[in-house]
Amino acid sequence: MIQARILSAFPRLSRLSRLSRLSRLPWPLPAVLAWAAGWAGWQTGLAAGLPAGLAWLGGLVMGAALGLACAGGWRRLLAMVGFPLASLALGALPGWPAWAWLLLSAGLLLIYPLGAWRDAPFFPTASDALRGLNQTPGLTAPLRVLDAGSGLGHGLLALRGEWPQARFIGLERSRVLRLLSAWRCPWAELQGGDMWQASWAGNDLVYLFQRPESMPRAWAKAQQELNLGSWLVSLEFAVPGVAPDASLQGPGRRPVWAYRIGSAPVAARNEDSKPGHGRR
Repeated sequence: MIQARILSAFPRLSRLSRLSRLSRLPWPLPAVLAWAAGWAGWQTGLAAGLPAGLAWLGGLVMGAALGLACAGGWRRLLAMVGFPLASLALGALPGWPAWAWLLLSAGLLLIYPLGAWRDAPFFPTASDALRGLNQTPGLTAPLRVLDAGSGLGHGLLALRGEWPQARFIGLERSRVLRLLSAWRCPWAELQGGDMWQASWAGNDLVYLFQRPESMPRAWAKAQQELNLGSWLVSLEFAVPGVAPDASLQGPGRRPVWAYRIGSAPVAARNEDSKPGHGRR
């Protein structure tokens, strides 16, 4: 919706974005190029003697034009807002050069490497997002739980709130996020690697908070590697065309979808319909 409004308001941006081939480049290079285009336009305008506001607006337009060419709504948004947010933030800090935000952008690659950007953006699991998961029909207390793409450990903390006695493993590609997660969750085992390349075998439950496009791949991997009776749990995004064995839904919360490997659907629960189980 946001993209459609921008394109209708600025038809020239739409034509310019169609000329771009940014969407063919591996992510996040399209976003980095859009940020660099915004910075280049801004600095070029200043060098040409334009008023500071007009030069900044020119950079904004250039960055937005390239950002619109990125594939996927969230990626377009990240590409388009990177330059204005960083430039405005640094503009409020006296003594910082205008190009310093580029160094901050480069630092993102250390925190969030290229491969991780191709997966879901960094959206932490809310502390109460999985409440009631331990009451899922047919889901006995798992002995070993894997958080695939554990980030800063928010998912691990939410999972531990449901099963305090389980053994928890966090799988995270980013070394920086992994170290911070290990500090926040000293009771968990943090492993480095690509969640798609690492094996999920041996886990009783695999949790992930991914993207809608990733769910068919996650389901195929779970079916191939997990034992019968194990569970795949996804926050917010369901597996397309596959009926969940259980679900947690209700006002004010993101849905949770649970799939048992090798079983037929057994339950779908709405927290409002369960006696004595209200919102917390």
